[in-house]
Amino acid sequence: MSATGTSGVVVQKYGGSSVSTAEKIRAIARKIVDRSQSGDRLIVTVSAMGDSTDDLIALANAVTGPDISPSLREMDTLLSTGELVSSTLMAMAIHSLDQDAVSLSGQQAGIHTNAIHGSARIASIDTGRIMRELDAGRVVIVAGFQGLGETGDVTTLGRGASDTTAVALAAALSAERCEIYTDVDGIYTTDPRIVPGARKLLEIGYEEMLEMASLGAKMNPRSIELAAVYGVPVLVASTFDDVAGTLIHGGEPTMELRRAVTGIAIDKNVAKIAVRGVEDRPGVAGGILQPLADAGISVDVIVQNTSDDGTTDFTFTVGEADSQRALEAVKRQQSVRFREAVEGSDLAKVSIVGTGMQNGPGYASTMFTALAGAGVNIDMITTSEIRITCIVHRDDVPSAANALHDAFELDRTD
Repeated sequence: MSATGTSGVVVQKYGGSSVSTAEKIRAIARKIVDRSQSGDRLIVTVSAMGDSTDDLIALANAVTGPDISPSLREMDTLLSTGELVSSTLMAMAIHSLDQDAVSLSGQQAGIHTNAIHGSARIASIDTGRIMRELDAGRVVIVAGFQGLGETGDVTTLGRGASDTTAVALAAALSAERCEIYTDVDGIYTTDPRIVPGARKLLEIGYEEMLEMASLGAKMNPRSIELAAVYGVPVLVASTFDDVAGTLIHGGEPTMELRRAVTGIAIDKNVAKIAVRGVEDRPGVAGGILQPLADAGISVDVIVQNTSDDGTTDFTFTVGEADSQRALEAVKRQQSVRFREAVEGSDLAKVSIVGTGMQNGPGYASTMFTALAGAGVNIDMITTSEIRITCIVHRDDVPSAANALHDAFELDRTD
């Protein structure tokens, strides 16, 4: 992949809510045709329509029964059809407006991945077919979220990974930029549904956006990581409202980076696994966490208490959807002895993010004081150079987010 900038090539991505109905697909097709006729050479990536991916998962569970997990290989083949439906319908809608277009599956688009079903990683993209279609004057519609594994089977990239498909295509094609169109009109200082004073950012750097995305903001974290590595500018904007979006880029900091704290990330998809009475010896952390890594379960906040009579408590957080699998993986492992492992739910992550924090003191104390003033109890804490994250009860998220937004004056535009 490279990112030297191919003149006129733009990659667009439309999410599931944007293509949920025939009427919306026709409206987007009109926008695509207008853009194509203005001179841009377009590659368009689409997600599955609305909730169709969830519907396919429900169908799979219905035919296998509650006690049998469907084959991951067959699930990938099944779930990939959702994006094929939306991409072919989009191509048909564009054709109806007298613009030539072609839909391509991930395999036809040359997207090659490793062989990990359900969470495959893109290994390479052969852009030959896409370039031939562009040179023939066609708009190219690529089914997102999928590729061809090294074993020759269809793979999927994980939920929400059509963003990753779009950014990877932009990098491989050296596109001028990648445009992500969705049901929001940009990246905000925090969730405006929770904090009425949230303010839209006109721009944000890759590093801050990666932190916010990994903590639950609108973008897929893998797509931001790819964009940063290959220098792909990414615009996040509304599908149907013609208003300025947010540009994610790695250029010279201008407005927002004058602030130490850029935004507040919120993730309500959090569960906690507490492993109690663990023998205190070298290798314990690896012994507990390796089975989770083998199962493809990501671990975030990790806390280990000091030893008490030769034992300790080891606590970590995972996504709520993975909590039961994580608990079972801990209980199945044989390398570490412990007294009990229990699950905690109804938790959330509230984080302040900003590159300015790495060069100044006082941000942690301001955060903790604000949360205390709002009556919010902190369960766990983790930090990076540009982020401080607190695990709190899910019901406390509105109070926490509003208190922090006020404490760091994120509603100000100067």
